[in-house]
Amino acid sequence: MYKPLIPFLAAFSLAAALIHSHAADTPDPAKATHVQIGQEAPLFEATTLDGQKFSLKEQRGKVVLVNFFATWCGPCLQEMPHLEKEVWQKYKDKKFAMISLGREHSNDELKPFRQKNKFTFPMAGDIKREIFSRYADAYIPRSLLIDPNGRVITQVIGYNEKEFQSLLETLAAEVAKLK
Repeated sequence: MYKPLIPFLAAFSLAAALIHSHAADTPDPAKATHVQIGQEAPLFEATTLDGQKFSLKEQRGKVVLVNFFATWCGPCLQEMPHLEKEVWQKYKDKKFAMISLGREHSNDELKPFRQKNKFTFPMAGDIKREIFSRYADAYIPRSLLIDPNGRVITQVIGYNEKEFQSLLETLAAEVAKLK
């Protein structure tokens, strides 16, 4: 009578062990972060989905938001409509620049994703994590707000409304300084 449960219980135990061992391998967010507030943001260049070159160095003089995401990441998908509406649409015509980098995605993969979701902010693939690895080892979404001198002002890991609101307040204050 209990024999059919044995394979199920064995599979369940194996899955639980794998999840636990994976969690143990996942670094603490502080240890997985390479760039701290006040430090200069690592420079990078990327080609956006629109074929434009985005150079962090060339954004000096502007407030910059660098966002890392993946198309399969639930919290990223929660955050991105807010980035579109509350960040990009509000600040795109100010002394502000933004790029959202798809971790382990190519531009070809991101084009239909961007179109389907009607995002208009600049996006680029980071297929080999070459850019992401300068900033962190793990954890997305990850957004960094960078001041006009190239220093990290704030960094948000994950997505929750309270931290996102704090990011928006900091962004508003920094852009207001540039008028």
